[in-house]
Order: sequence, then structure tokens, then C-alpha cells
Amino acid sequence: MSVTEHEVVIAGGGPTGLMLAAELKLAGVNAAIVERRLNQDLAGSRAGGLHARTIEVFDMRGIADRFLSQGQTAQIVGFGMNRIDMSDFPSRHPYGLALFQNRIERILADWVEELGVLIYHGRDVTGFTQDETGVNVEISDGKSLRARYLVGCDGGRSIVRKTAGIDFPGSDATTSWIIAEVEWKEEPAWGFRDSATGGHAIGKGDAGHARMVLSDREVQSGEPTLRDLSEALIDVYGTDFGVHSPIWLSRFSDVTRQAVAYRDRRVLLAGDAAHVHPPIGGQGLNIGVQDAVNLGWKLAQVVKRVSPDSVLDSYHAERHPVAARVLKSTMAQTTLRRADDRAKALNGYIAEFLTMDEPRKRIAAEMSGLGVHYDFGEGHPLLGRRMPDLDLITANGPSRVFTLLHGAQGVVINFGEPRAIDISKWSDRVQLIDAKYAGKWEMPAIGEVTAPSAVMVRPDGYVGWVSDGSSAGLADAMTKWFGVAR
Repeated sequence: MSVTEHEVVIAGGGPTGLMLAAELKLAGVNAAIVERRLNQDLAGSRAGGLHARTIEVFDMRGIADRFLSQGQTAQIVGFGMNRIDMSDFPSRHPYGLALFQNRIERILADWVEELGVLIYHGRDVTGFTQDETGVNVEISDGKSLRARYLVGCDGGRSIVRKTAGIDFPGSDATTSWIIAEVEWKEEPAWGFRDSATGGHAIGKGDAGHARMVLSDREVQSGEPTLRDLSEALIDVYGTDFGVHSPIWLSRFSDVTRQAVAYRDRRVLLAGDAAHVHPPIGGQGLNIGVQDAVNLGWKLAQVVKRVSPDSVLDSYHAERHPVAARVLKSTMAQTTLRRADDRAKALNGYIAEFLTMDEPRKRIAAEMSGLGVHYDFGEGHPLLGRRMPDLDLITANGPSRVFTLLHGAQGVVINFGEPRAIDISKWSDRVQLIDAKYAGKWEMPAIGEVTAPSAVMVRPDGYVGWVSDGSSAGLADAMTKWFGVAR
């Protein structure tokens, strides 16, 4: 039997898998996706938005306008039932974007197609074995693929994670919800409603459909039926609004789990395959995309033999704590949404705290993804944080930091004397830009910071080195993130 070879195989073609494939392709890696669906169409509109950091990530790749043109910007960040205004944040995108997942995924799929990524549609990864040089991947049509690395982006029930034997501990469900997108005969009661069973919501979806989220009276598992939806509506609203012809009907719960390891030798996990949690706060799709952007450039460098495979360990070290924090956040918010008086009292106190400037900024930075801080040790406050999208003056004219990252390549920006920084030994993989910037250096939540004389920005937009006026530590940082000098 013939075996088709790729450098990386990605199991799952949702937002995380698509973003990872794009990152690898931008870096010149032969990556392929194995996707269960026959095409990228989704039943129903699914998740409903992008947070600020994800919009920034798309901006760093030059595709943010594709999303912004199809959605609506809004202050969507919240905690529990409390909306938080982040319009004063120092970001080019101090907002979220209301845009359903089916459209998000369609935009990403079109971009991936433009880049020339191969997708094996209508097939599943059914198993694999790995050895010292690669992974043999079995797919459901009976064919085999050979790859140097396999990445599981195949959701919460991930076959890749299970086959790798990676534990997935966490908390079982304490509550569940029916979620549906349906047609209706009678005008629904749009908006939110509380009852003894919990919170409920009915909103407008695509083509006039109704999107419904209803709390179950008791924890349920398994897919609901149209009759289950009708009975739940009558229980809460006294009528089922004549719902019919479901476009999408499912159930979710507050099950919260995280993989103990994001890597087993040549197999890695990203997105829901690595972490699952209730959708409160709308962070799942967003942190999955950000997982992909953290992993993609590192995996590309290993595949191209620029960096040792030990650099892949930094993927777990950086992204596991981010998801662990999200899991805690969603557990807290689920508690705040309970229907009892104690939860309502607690939510009232939280609402008061969020009117105060410091708590508001801290929570908004966390929920939007703008406050992510990787632990790179002591140093300048920029170290390990997102690089702000500054308006620069360069030898080639005005530019933006994010524009410099469109090709998913690292960059060293020198704000001091021209040619004071030398990275010639890494010039085949990192750009060097002499630039001027006259404005404030301001970061979400932590405020204004001292202007550096130079910074090294990784392909994922995070600062890996900061100069205090000298090149001390630059060679070590370049070797750590971009491999041995040539």
C-alpha cells in the first residue's frame, strides 16, 4: 500500500487546525489537514465572536479586515453576566467582533486555500504509531500518511489525544444546556430570561433563524431532540413558539478538562483537543487559534531543522497555563450564573468591583487575551507580553509593527542608533528594522512602560528580548527562539 508523505499532518479542520496549517504554510512547511466533513460548511452558526487578541493575531497576518468586514465590532467582553468596557485599551482593536463561527471558519478556509494547503475532506484520523523519525497516520479511507509530526486539533473527544495516551483530567458536569438554531412560527421572546432552572437566551441567527440556549432542569448528556427543545421552551416561556426544522440542535455542559501534556514526542495537541470548558466568556475558539499561532512557527523551525525539537516544549510551558486560567475563569463564571440567591448576591459584588478601574482593566485584559504574559524570567515589563502595534518610521517609510509580522517571521526592531544591532548570523530567518517611534509605550492592564532601545518580536507577536541600551542577552535569545547562528 502506498504511503503519502507530509512534513506535518493536522487532524481536524476547524479554526485551530486551519490556523495552524496556515502558519506552517507561511513558513514553507508541507502540512496537510484531515477533516471529517466533506467541506467546510457548518450546521448552524456556532460560536459567536472574536476577542481583541484574536483580531490582533489576524491583523499580524494581514487578514483582519476579512473578518471585520463581515462582523460587527462591539464591547463583548464580560465576566459572569457583567459586561466590561475596554474601549480605552491601548490596542488598535479595543473591542470584540460579533461574528458566528461558520463565517469565521469560511474566511479561514478561503485563506488556507489561497495558501495552497491540502485538505483530506470526508476522512478521519483513526489511529497512528510513532517512531524516532516520524508518525504513521491511519485515516478512515484505508490510506496511510507519513509525517514528521502529527497535531491533534480534533476536538474534545480527540482520537489523537486518546491514542497518544495523554490523560485528560478535570471536573465532570454539574449543569447542562440545550443549544439550538431553529425556524419558528410565533415571534420568540428575544433576549435573556432567568427561571428556577437557570439562565436562558433567545437571539437572532442567520436568515432569521432563532438561536436558543436553555438550561436543563437536571444535568443531561447526549444529543437532544426537537421534542426536548419544545418541552424546555414550554417549561420556561409557556410556549414553544412553534419551533421546527432545526438547523442545529445540540447540548453542552460545564465539563472542564485539560490535557496533562500538550506533547508526546512527535504528537502534539491544540485547541479543544487540549482543553475543554463551558463557552461562557466565548474564549474557546479564541485560545485555540492562539494555540496554533504559538505552535506553528516553532514546529516549522523544528521541521526545517533550524531549531532543536526541545523548542516544542515551550509550547506546553507557555500555553498550558493560559488554558488552565481560562478553565478557572469559566468555572467561576458558571457559578455566577446559577439561579440561586447566593449566586445573585455574589454577582452583585462582582459587578461593583468591575466598576473600579483596576479590576476592570485586569479582567478585561484577561478575557480579551490582551493580558497574556509568558514567563521568560525577570526583565523589562514587555518581556513575554504582546508587542503593541506601534506606528513606526523606517528607512522605507511609515510602517506598523503588525505589518512586519505578515509573513510569520520574527523581527528585531532597533529604536536606537541605526546599525547598532547585529543579527547577521540569523538574517535568513529574522528581519532587522531600524525604526523611530515617538509615542507612549502603553500596555493593557499594566499601563505605561519605559521605552526600550530595541526589542525582538517572535512570529507570534510576543516579545522575546528587550534591550536596555546594549545587546546583552540578544545572542542567547536569538539562539533560544531561532536556533544556532549560521
